[in-house]
Amino acid sequence: MKSKVKKLFGCAVAAAFAVALCAPLLACGDRDKDKGNEGAAPQVPVHDTDVTPKGDGVEIKLPKDDGAEYYDIYIGDSAYGDFTLVETDYEGDAWQGDELWAYYRIDGKSGGNVISSAVYSYAYELFGENTLIFSPDDDPDVVQDKIDEVYELQRGSTNGQFTDRRYALLFKPGSYEAHAYEGYYTSIAGLGMSPADTTLSGFTVYADIASANNATCNFWRTVENFKVNAGNVQWAVSQGTSMRRMYINGNLTLHHSGGWSSGGFLADSYINGTVGSGSQQQYLSRNDEWGSWNGSNFNMVYVGVEGAIPSGAWPQPRITDVEKTPLVREKPFLVWEDGGFGVFVPDLRENSSGISWDEDGSEGEFIPIEDFYVARADRDDSETLNAALAAGKHLLLSPGIYMIDEPIEVTLEDTIIMGLGLATLRISDENQDTLMRVSDVDGVNISSILFDAGKHSQTLLEVGGEDASQSHESDPICLADLFFRVGGRSDEPTYCHTSVVINSDDVIGDNFWVWRADHSYGVGWDTNVSVNGIVVNGDDVKIYGLLVEHYHEYQTIWNGEYGEMYFYQSELPYDPPSQQAYMSHDGTVNGWASYKVGEHVQNHKAYGLGIYSNMHNREVKAENAMEVPANSGIYVEHAMTFLLNGADCFGGVLNGHGERISNTISVIDLFVGGEFMDG
Repeated sequence: MKSKVKKLFGCAVAAAFAVALCAPLLACGDRDKDKGNEGAAPQVPVHDTDVTPKGDGVEIKLPKDDGAEYYDIYIGDSAYGDFTLVETDYEGDAWQGDELWAYYRIDGKSGGNVISSAVYSYAYELFGENTLIFSPDDDPDVVQDKIDEVYELQRGSTNGQFTDRRYALLFKPGSYEAHAYEGYYTSIAGLGMSPADTTLSGFTVYADIASANNATCNFWRTVENFKVNAGNVQWAVSQGTSMRRMYINGNLTLHHSGGWSSGGFLADSYINGTVGSGSQQQYLSRNDEWGSWNGSNFNMVYVGVEGAIPSGAWPQPRITDVEKTPLVREKPFLVWEDGGFGVFVPDLRENSSGISWDEDGSEGEFIPIEDFYVARADRDDSETLNAALAAGKHLLLSPGIYMIDEPIEVTLEDTIIMGLGLATLRISDENQDTLMRVSDVDGVNISSILFDAGKHSQTLLEVGGEDASQSHESDPICLADLFFRVGGRSDEPTYCHTSVVINSDDVIGDNFWVWRADHSYGVGWDTNVSVNGIVVNGDDVKIYGLLVEHYHEYQTIWNGEYGEMYFYQSELPYDPPSQQAYMSHDGTVNGWASYKVGEHVQNHKAYGLGIYSNMHNREVKAENAMEVPANSGIYVEHAMTFLLNGADCFGGVLNGHGERISNTISVIDLFVGGEFMDG
């Protein structure tokens, strides 16, 4: 497969980019031309910076408070490699370099001695100091030291799991003698058009925040788009994670030496050995290719996978295999190509299996970085983000916490919003509405963001208004690697009525974790309060990988027609104080089902569902894990419940039915048109 990058991006972009960024204010982007706007065009925010594009290069403001009398100036291709002297004894207030993306080391001198030294680059100004960009020419020891430094900051329970630090580690195409370790709120990615373009010697995620190699709290990290030459890659994670577009020359282990692990997402990746799931309770593998898969536990789901699948029939083992992925667009990713940055957006794929890429890349569109507003949490907020969107820019959120005082409004079709380093949108106390609202328009693409609730949130993400009715069949709205959190990060109380509301039709969801926190700070039945996790009102919505946990009432409500859900993982809330506090259907039914399909819905498909209980109050019961109507177009394949701890709480898996196959597990095979049947 050949990418479209050569057609869309040439050597003239760097000059055009520099000219555009030098303008004091930028007018609307091309996507606004046909919108019929009247009056003054919206303007892109600009910031006073130390490094500013000038012509094909940059102008660097020299520090005047370091006591230096003059400066020696060096140039290099990267931050951690060799530098070459280009000017000595320079005495001006600013210096102009000839290369936009070069790195400049500036040594301040006094009396012939170096008294200060700093590296400047436009990449630093654009992406912020918590985005580390590596080159294959860098000193290998320095690269490893930087990786290890970030990992030590982000690895632990006390200093990692709920920290406000965010990091992205990005590797330009080439080979690295480096072993990457990854902790919380970190994304590690190659910058090539193909995973084969960037090679690391190793990659590991340990379960190192709890005893006995327990990875059940290994959340909030992503890895994508490079090759690993190793006998084994260990990716011991649970929810709120993503491994995409990886080329693993060896085996992949999804646990740490058999310690507990609870869920994950693997997509568009090639593993030429064996995937060992081991202790993993549940997992989704979508559009992957692997030699074989070893292991199953509660709930393993394969969609569009090519590889040897464990033998047997449900429920031994508990595996759901869907041969083709009906419709998906792989997540956009940042690339370094022809001496410039850009974002590659893969094409839609229909009825697909296996990976979307080869050594030449993927079919899709390259969008140069000049079309993006690259945001930084130290200087951007909802006002500047909304201004950039209104002016026709896409958004790239560099690592950090963005305080959102008013909703981010996405109103233009084909807008791309993507985060680096688990970029986090956090609702402020003043905002009693939502974090982000997407209009009912074609082709919006949002990915790699953590949405954080506050004291008064009503929702965290709304897609389409209540009156949404437009068809997006030819250009669906795509949402990938989106994580939602209510509570857990501080002692302050939190409230969010419903974390995610999807009103638009033709939406593709790809890896959601929707979480009312069950541990850490500010957690309690009356402290972090949230009614529902996700409500789907739109028609023709497809979700691959939906994980929803601990909300007070229904975890998921699906009201739209022709919905399709592939892989569902859910835990009921642990903390209802009494049965009286946990009653549905106007107080007539014990507990709330996790997965609720509206009684009016005529057509719905759901594959591979696992719903778990761990009631702290052993007297609290839930009549059903799932409630669905007995209409002719309703299809549910492979659902199960599991008792994690405490007393058995479930009365049935689905509508009062379920075959108990152990003391802790009950299952159904197929529910079709109101009838229960064997596969």
